[in-house]
Amino acid sequence: MTESTLTPAAVPPSTIRKAIAASAIGNATEWYDYGVYAATTTYLTQAFFPGHLGTAGTMLGFAVSFLLRPLGGFVWGPIGDRLGRKHVLALTILLISLATALIGVLPTHAAIGVWAPILLIVLRVIQGFSTGGEYGGAATFMAEYAPDHKRGRYGSFLEFGTMAGFASGTALVLLMNLGLSDAQMSDWGWRLPFLLALPLGLAGLYLRSQLDDPPVFTDVEETVADPGGLVAQLRTTIVNYWKPIVIMFGMVVALNITNYTLLAYQPEYLKGTIGLGEDAGSVVVLIGQVVMMALIPLFGMWSDRTGRKPMWRVSLVGLFVLALPMYWLMGQGFGWAIIGFVVLGVLYIPQLATISATFPAMFPTHVRYAGFAISYNLSTAAFGGTAPLVNDAVVGGTGWTLFPAVYMMAACLIGAVALRFLTETAGCSIAGTQIPGAAVEDDVKIPAPA
Repeated sequence: MTESTLTPAAVPPSTIRKAIAASAIGNATEWYDYGVYAATTTYLTQAFFPGHLGTAGTMLGFAVSFLLRPLGGFVWGPIGDRLGRKHVLALTILLISLATALIGVLPTHAAIGVWAPILLIVLRVIQGFSTGGEYGGAATFMAEYAPDHKRGRYGSFLEFGTMAGFASGTALVLLMNLGLSDAQMSDWGWRLPFLLALPLGLAGLYLRSQLDDPPVFTDVEETVADPGGLVAQLRTTIVNYWKPIVIMFGMVVALNITNYTLLAYQPEYLKGTIGLGEDAGSVVVLIGQVVMMALIPLFGMWSDRTGRKPMWRVSLVGLFVLALPMYWLMGQGFGWAIIGFVVLGVLYIPQLATISATFPAMFPTHVRYAGFAISYNLSTAAFGGTAPLVNDAVVGGTGWTLFPAVYMMAACLIGAVALRFLTETAGCSIAGTQIPGAAVEDDVKIPAPA
């Protein structure tokens, strides 16, 4: 095993804190967009998809951003492994924030007809392509800076940024709903939250410009043979590391069907399916998000002691058992909806809190960015971003209001099968050019550099 000459433990604590902030703010910006988009579904539908498409068109706008995520992963991932994490992450956060902000200045369908939804879709595609490199890179960046025995603790702050961004988007739209009239929100109020993504992105760009690539990456950068270009780098990653790619794919099916059902589809479900008002539905989701956000660091620290696999196992079993009862409970009224949503959110947190500790540790340093980005984004595109659209189509077409629960249960079964093959890496070093934990569990070894 090729070890790093400067382990993450040798990095000054102040630098680790800056790395955490730089990683988390990018993720917060990405999820701020999703939070605002989900909370303004009603207004986006009125502005861009009037007529027979309606909410389905808005959900399509959400889902289409995920179609380019795999391409983004295939492009940004190998670049990040060859040229470094820092430069790619600076560019992706800038593209994400610009695409989100531009939604706030788009003319509506009433002004320019069909070009309005087309332009919205184009911006969502740009956002998705950029996100294909953002999330895997940010998780990799944070994991490589964190000390091995605290990777769960520090890595959880990336997901804290996820919930902070999503909750901020939801809360801002709720406050504007309370402060503005329906006519004002429909006319111009919905635009303001999108515009605020730009200063968020610029703040993240500044933070990332102040950091160098992690020592874990720079120590092996010169020792790994050049495979012969980005395409060859991509081929090497897929051929030599197909096993962790497949395992992660299955785990992300469970992770993201739950994620996008609870966080992206839930506001529309509460309002349109079980009849809660616009503000009441937002309050339910916001309360759940705040509770989840508060618990993320605790579960991250816990995973450093118990391991990642036990955390995932409890989450998958809990969601499988309680998804149906909690969705039934949410249909009984406002107070019950809060309880049901919070219970499911808390059960989901053991997965969410350990993403940055679990997934980057499945790959060696020189293919970590690409391996993570490829697997995560392929699975997310197929099963994550489409979750709101699938849920909306099935519930709308059949009237079966418990379908989201069954969909999550099926996803948990897939995740449980994949989890069986995951190598436990809590406390393992992720430095060097061998799969972390491979020496312990005799996993796949990579060829020595030529």
